[in-house]
Formats: sequence, C-alpha cells, structure tokens
Amino acid sequence: MLAHRQFRTLILAALGGLTLIPTSHAETQYITGTGLDGVTNKNLALDRTPALYTGDFGDCLGGQSLLNVTKFDAAFYYDNSTILFHLDGTTNIRNESVMMYISVEAYGESRFSMTVNPCTVNIYSMCPLNATIPIQAFALFQVGPQQVSGIPQIAYEVPDLEGFARIQIFANSSQTEIGCFQAVMKNGHSFSQPDSISTVLGIFTVVAIIASFATAAYGVSIPHMRNHYAHSLSVLVVFETFQSIFYSGALSLPWPSVLPAWWSNFAWAAGLVPSAGIVDSINPFVGVSGNASQVGGAGSTVINNQGGLTQQIYGRSLALDVASELYKRTPESVKDAINTLAKRQPYDPNDPYDYNWNGDPVQPGMPLPGDWTGFAGELSALSIPAPNAFIVALIWLLVVLGLVISLLVAFKYSLEGLVKLKWIKQDRLQYFRSHWTGYLSLAILRTLFIAFFSLITLAMFQFAIHGSAGPTAIAAVVFIIFMVGVGGLVIYAVHFRLRFSTFSVDPDRILLRRAKMMGFIPCVMPVRLSQLREEELGEKPAGSIPFVRWHFVDNDANRKNVHQDEPYVKRFGWLSARYRLSRWWFFALWLAYQFIRACFIGGAAGSPLAQVFGLFIIDILALVIIAALNPYEGQRNTALAVWLLAITRVATTGLSIAFLPDFNLNRIVVTVIGVVIIVIQCLLTIALMILIVLGGISSWMSLSRNREYFTSERLEGVRIQYFEHIARRATDQPPPPKPQVESESNSSDKFPELAKEPYFAVTSVRRTPKIEDEDDDYLAEMNPPPVPSVVSFAPGTAKGRPRTASVSSRHSVSSLPRAARVHRASWSSREFSQWQADQDRPNPTLVRRMSGGPGHLRSNSMKMASTLQGQASASSLRLGTPVPLSRPMTPTKEVAEKESTLDQVDETDKEADKSNPDDSQ
Repeated sequence: MLAHRQFRTLILAALGGLTLIPTSHAETQYITGTGLDGVTNKNLALDRTPALYTGDFGDCLGGQSLLNVTKFDAAFYYDNSTILFHLDGTTNIRNESVMMYISVEAYGESRFSMTVNPCTVNIYSMCPLNATIPIQAFALFQVGPQQVSGIPQIAYEVPDLEGFARIQIFANSSQTEIGCFQAVMKNGHSFSQPDSISTVLGIFTVVAIIASFATAAYGVSIPHMRNHYAHSLSVLVVFETFQSIFYSGALSLPWPSVLPAWWSNFAWAAGLVPSAGIVDSINPFVGVSGNASQVGGAGSTVINNQGGLTQQIYGRSLALDVASELYKRTPESVKDAINTLAKRQPYDPNDPYDYNWNGDPVQPGMPLPGDWTGFAGELSALSIPAPNAFIVALIWLLVVLGLVISLLVAFKYSLEGLVKLKWIKQDRLQYFRSHWTGYLSLAILRTLFIAFFSLITLAMFQFAIHGSAGPTAIAAVVFIIFMVGVGGLVIYAVHFRLRFSTFSVDPDRILLRRAKMMGFIPCVMPVRLSQLREEELGEKPAGSIPFVRWHFVDNDANRKNVHQDEPYVKRFGWLSARYRLSRWWFFALWLAYQFIRACFIGGAAGSPLAQVFGLFIIDILALVIIAALNPYEGQRNTALAVWLLAITRVATTGLSIAFLPDFNLNRIVVTVIGVVIIVIQCLLTIALMILIVLGGISSWMSLSRNREYFTSERLEGVRIQYFEHIARRATDQPPPPKPQVESESNSSDKFPELAKEPYFAVTSVRRTPKIEDEDDDYLAEMNPPPVPSVVSFAPGTAKGRPRTASVSSRHSVSSLPRAARVHRASWSSREFSQWQADQDRPNPTLVRRMSGGPGHLRSNSMKMASTLQGQASASSLRLGTPVPLSRPMTPTKEVAEKESTLDQVDETDKEADKSNPDDSQ
C-alpha cells in the first residue's frame, strides 16, 4: 500500500506538471495548476472535490465481466485541466495484454473519449493482466481544451448531471471486450435533499396532523365539532399531494436525472423510507442476491464463457477453477470475511492523496448507474431495489400504525395525569378522554385509508415485475385485505345512510355557460340545470346536453341530515365529515378514482404507451368531475384537492408524454421539461405549506370558540367572520350575492342624494351640586312618593324597567310649575338596590353568542325599538355606553343541544318582571 501511494505521488508530479507547496496544515497538501480558462491557481488542495466525478458503479456487461472491481473512480478537475482515473480489483485471467477505452457521456451524447495502454502509463498491474497480481490502476492525464470541448457548460452547473463514465477493457489477443464498468457522473449539485426537504415537509405534516386532530377532539357537541373539523386541512389531502408527486416517477419512461432526484424527497410519504438495514435484511426473502462489495463476473461467481473462442482467450487456470468451486461450498461467514478483505479501503483523512467523493459498488438488484428508466430508476435514487419496494412500504406502515397507537394512548393517560395533578381543569378534553378508544380505532382506520393508494400501487407493481413467490403472495394478501376491508367499509358507510332511502332518476340537462377562469380567461363551464338558482336563468347558455339526475329520496322527511346525525358521524365521520352536506358520499368516488390510478401506475408498468395516455385521460376526467362536484366544505381543502393537485397531475402527466421513446427528444430538451415539472410541483408544495399554516391558524381559532375574546385583537374580526363562514357552509347554501358596484357613468345619471337634516342626541347629563341641595325642606319637596311610569318598548321584547333604573327623565310631581325643572331627582335606597340588581342580572346573549341566536335577536330587537323611539336601550344606558351602530358580534359558546335553553331564558325574564310590579302597566 505504501509503494502504491508513492507511485501515485510520482504520477501527480510527472504527468500533471504540478508543484507541491508546503502548508501550515499537516494533513493538507496544495498544488499549483492552470485551468481550462487559463487562470493559474497556486492553492489547489489535493483532496478538493472535482468539477465532475463519478458516483456508484456497476457492471455494464450484466455481471459477465472477467474482472471483479472494488473501486472505479474517474474525475475531471477543471481548475488544473486533469483527468483522474482509479481502478482496483482482481481477475481470473491467467495472462493477457489489454487496452482500455475511457469515455464520458452526458445528455445522450459522447462528450469525451480516450484510449489508454496500461503499459505506456506505468499501470504495471494491468500490463499484462495476471490472476496472481491485484489490479491497482491509478493515473492522471493532462488534457487540453480540444479534448474536453464536448462537455457543455451546463454539465458543471445544472443539478443532477445526466451522464456516466465508462471504462471498457479489451483483450489484445482477440480484440474482444472482457470487461465493462459504468459509473454515474456528478457535479456536486442535486435536487435530492432528503435531510433538509423531507424534514421540513415532515414538520409541516405534523402541524397539519395536530391541527386536524385538535378540531376533532375538542368540544362536547358532535355536530359542532364536525363543523370545525370539516374546515381544518385534511391530512388525507396532504399525503395524497406528496404521494402524487412521488408516484409521478412510477411511469415506465426514461426520466431525466433531475426528476428521480427531486421525487426522492417525497418517498417517505409513500412509506418508502431508505434504510440500509431493512433492505439488506429482506434481500434474501425477495430474491435479491449478490456481493455488494464488488461488481463483475470473476472471482466469486462462475463465469458463463459460452465455450469456444472465449475459453481459448481467457484461459482460466485449473487452480482458479478449483478455488471457485471451493468458494461456492464455503460457509457464508467465511464468504463475508473474504468479501470484507476484498472491499476498497476506507477513506483515510490523514492521507493527503485520498478523497471521499467516490462512489461504491452498486447494490444487488439495482439498475445500472446512469439509468433512470421507470419506477426502478426512481427507486435507485433511494438505494431501494425494485423487488424490495412493497415489503419496505409494508414494514413502515406497520411501524406507523404502532406509532399512532402509542401516541394516542400516551396522550390520553398524560391528560389523566395532568388532571390528577390539577395542572389542567377537570373538564379539559372530557369528550376525548371518555371516548378515547373510539378515537383510537378511527385513527387506525384513517391511517389505512391514507395508505390505500400507495399499498395498492406497490402491490400491483409487485405483480407486474413477476417477483419471487414470497413477496408476491404477501402482496396478494394485502391487496385483498385492503380491497375487501377498506372498500367494504366505504360501501357499508354509504349503505348505512341510504338504507331507508329510495333511488330516483329525474331528467336534467347540462348547460354550457360562458365564464372566465381566474377572472380573465374566457372559458365554458358545465352547470347542471337542477343546480341553478332562479336568478341565474336569465343568461342564455352557449349550449346544453341532455342529462339525468340521480338522487335518493329519504323515506323519513323529518330525519336529521347526515351531518346532524350523531350516530352516523361517530361511526363514519372519518370518511364523510369533511365533505359538503350534498356531497357526503364523495369518499366512495375518491376511493374508486384512486384504485383506477393505482391500476394504471402499478399494473400497467409493462405498457408505457397505454400507461401514460390512460392516466392522462383519467386525470383530465377527474379534474372535470371533481371541479363540477366541488365536494369539500372547507375552502382550503377545495383549493388544494380540487384545483391545485388536480391541475398539477394533469400538467405532470401531459408533460411526461414527451419522454416516450417514440418521440426521441434530445436529452437536454428532456431535462428542460423535467425542470418545468419540478417547478410546477415545487409551487404545489409551497402552496400546500402555506395552506397548512393557514389551517393551523383557523384550527387555533376553532379551539377558542368558547372564549369571548381572542388572544390576538387583530384577528378578532377574522375569527368572527370565520365562525360565520363555518355556520353558513354547514347548511350547504350558496353564499349571498355580492352587492353590485355601479360604475361612475351610471351613478352620474341618477339624481344626487339630498343632504341629511341636522340632528343631535343627548346621551347623558351631568349636574353640578348646588348649595340648596343641603336644605332639608328642599330635599323633602324634591323627593315625593314615587308614582308608576310607563316605559315604551317595541312589541315582542322584554317588559320595561323603572325609570330610575333606566336613568330616564320624568316630569316633576312637586308643586313647581309644569314648565319648571328640578335640579336633580334624588336616589332612594330602594331604587339604588333595584338598579344594582338589574346590573347583576345575567345577560342571555352570552349563552347564545352566534348572530342567529335567540338571545341575540332579543337584545337586537330591544335596541332597534329603542333606537326607533329616539332613545337608548335600558341596558346600554345602565352600562354608560352609547348606542352601537351595528351589533357587537361575539363567538358562539359551544353547548350541548337542549331545547329547554330558550325556555330557561324566558322564565328568567318573567321572574325579573314579577319582581318589579311597578313596570307592568
């Protein structure tokens, strides 16, 4: 090894024309070099990363090469115009002179090639090849601008260079290729950043899960909880977005290298988390075998020489044949020890001539490096062989189910512990704590529902690749369980609601109406005639198509709707709760759509043409149907699932058609199309993260619905509007039409409005004490016995209060003339007590705090009547506040649905009226 390193040092000095420069750092050596751009640099570290270098490598003869290679590294240093070549391995060839052909291909074209005679560059281990001498080939070649002019500038800058380096070895005696090894080329830039991108996406997903679970667990009224849960961002839609992006690469197309690298950031959402331990442990079960420490066909594998000429050329010695037979019969533990000795030496940081940018031998079952075709090419970016994909996803699904169970159980008992420690109130999350087993079962079902598309797709892919019997049988069992279990639950959920309904078919029409997409793009939108309101029938449609209307007529007209049916929400709310009242069954349509997509993606892997065009048509039809149905109750779910995700699917599949081999596009053009797909999916991901943040804020508002005041005063108005929006959407009624803003030309034709007459209002009077107030005779005259008075209120409101209680003025009953006014009316102890009792009376509006609540209507009607009479209401004067111009909106306090609430409020008012007999005149 020491002689080999000294040999590399001599090559660096002789071939590169380089000068070693001493440095203060003991482990780093610097050299001087001149780059292709003519710039000379005197501080080039020997262990620097090259401009282009190789990664993992494999045997491009399909395992039939007559060499076993443990190291194949090639690199191009732009800053000193040199090419590095390093090859380590062994061979079974007895004695053969060879020639090497080194080539670099990028974006479908040959960019560099060079023929090397090992004897002329002092590679003695290959001059000639000998089975008794290990191959240790290391060389640096000085190149000029003409030799590397074919490498485009894009290769140094664009992430995930699409190219590979290949070394081919030919026997001189027969001029026959006896070895071929290929390594993927890299430039240090990549879209594959699972450590950062996947982590960030995982954090946002956890936020969405917590926000969704909080709205489902907080509250006491099932319909009220469902209303708020429906407007939180759906975790199903979040995972569907990530899975849709990842499974875009499952189509059997020759992808540009940038796309599998980008899609690898979303593999965790499909259950494909790269883990070397899991992959290695299931390799024997799925039928993947081979030596991961080397590539080639010599040494540990008996070569199929096909007889004749090859046997004469490669003349294997009898001793080596015997050794091969003995190796086959050697125990696995001894084989592992031998393979460990054959592995490349690990990176030595103390060696200034060593480097760590190199690749490793490709794992067994992986495609050839530099080939990103189909789903296997996408999985290669994760270091997961295609036969292992289904079992890996199934293992991680079981892990997730265990994690869900553990977290829910831990959360429940943590709450109980906090209650016993009196750190939280006794009634905090009381409904969840008393029904936690139901939440646990529904969480498991929801997890399986989310994993349905991924598991079905991978199971069908397992069938399509004709893998080993063991994983194929497990895939068949899981496929049946999901189809019968999840599919059966969905069918039963629909039947459970419609079992007392009658199916009806009525004639209908589809009207093609002129509209504008995004406010300015003219288009034609299909609308069913039965869904139009009367005010919308004035415009003449562009056309119409005969259609029919399928619907169910409930046999019990008084039965509660599906969102008010508490037993149904408890059992099947995990399926139907997020959808509109008239689209509660959409989960069945969604499951059917996902199954059809899984059939095309996983099952049609052997027919790329049918796979791509079939999926493209299905996605277009789904976009039209889902947009017409508009199933989601929440706006964020509608924006994401109905529009953003559906449009991204159509655009991705449509652009993927260009990758079909029939079109034979230039690979640079293909890479540009791939970057466009990445931009589209990146925008979708950013929009999803924004919606998750907004969904978290709205869920925070939902959790404050029992508070009169919000934490943030700036968001108080937004919270009120959000609660009103939830209440309106729960009825599944269209929003009220926006007031039409008349143009300036139309407004100028009308008569100008007359100015309002001047007016004033006295809201309060304050009197300064006088000297005569202390006169006892005067006080007796000013305080005669009280007489009943009449307070006018609007019909239907509460009865009046004493004038003293309402601080209203009254006529003098003393001996003063009628036109004269007393300075003040004194307050007796009885009147003050009555006023204090009125102040302490509970306000029924806090019980019913929604704008449509009865208590609010009572207070509003009282204030409206008082305003019409030109005076303030009694309650507003008692509080010393002016009459508001509009109602003060307060959030709704969630209470259990009881019909006696309004009766209790009325009885409270009647008792208060009885305690004041002077008011009942």
